[in-house]
Amino acid sequence: MSERANASVIPFKVGDEPEDELFSQEPAEQAQNPAERLHMAEAVRMAEAIVFASAEPVSEKQLAARLPDGINIALAMAELQQIYARRGVNLVRIGDAWAFRTAGDLAFLMSRDTVQQRKLSRAALEVLAIIAYHQPVTRAEIEDIRGVETSKGTLDTLLETEWVRMRGRRKTPGRPVTYGTTDTFLDHFALEEIRDLPGMEELKGAGLLSGRMPSNFAIPQPPADPDALTDDEDALTDIDLEELGLLTPRVTED
Repeated sequence: MSERANASVIPFKVGDEPEDELFSQEPAEQAQNPAERLHMAEAVRMAEAIVFASAEPVSEKQLAARLPDGINIALAMAELQQIYARRGVNLVRIGDAWAFRTAGDLAFLMSRDTVQQRKLSRAALEVLAIIAYHQPVTRAEIEDIRGVETSKGTLDTLLETEWVRMRGRRKTPGRPVTYGTTDTFLDHFALEEIRDLPGMEELKGAGLLSGRMPSNFAIPQPPADPDALTDDEDALTDIDLEELGLLTPRVTED
């Protein structure tokens, strides 16, 4: 498990450069027109306030709705990210959202305040890995990959962590529920998007895969857009949510 931080942070050393010089750095594509520059600078300040005040990562859609019209959101967030690149907190991208997180090299300072969480069982970790790499995936498909039965309690535990969610229903007999990961999963493991999951060589280098894997063994490519339903999935309806215990049943009047 990794700390929720940007691993590419460069430690700031006193004397590297004045603070006002740090704030004056701009992406090469930044507009040079003074009026446009002032407009962008104010938008960056507004974006900073919005993300700072939010308890959850803020999506670019939410930022666009609250920032002045015509602002290039990607450019504004790139500038704000640069401003915080050498600070004690960094601006990090989580999926299509943004949040402030402790700089990676300072994570040890937070260890005293970290709440000890219950460790996941080996079975839960295996199921989590299968969901992350194979999503959307059903319970039966998870069991087929693992070769053993997966208890409902294991899936319930992962749902409680909010790292895993019910995506939809497979368009097959019985309409089994499909599972996928969440933005909370990306946030916890410091991933910008699901495609940043480690590949085979990285897993081997970390000692998580045997060096004597079958010649036909391959790690599946996570979906480009994990939130989009696939052709063989149906969206969850209110009736499905009631059946799954995710929505309070509606009371009908006599």
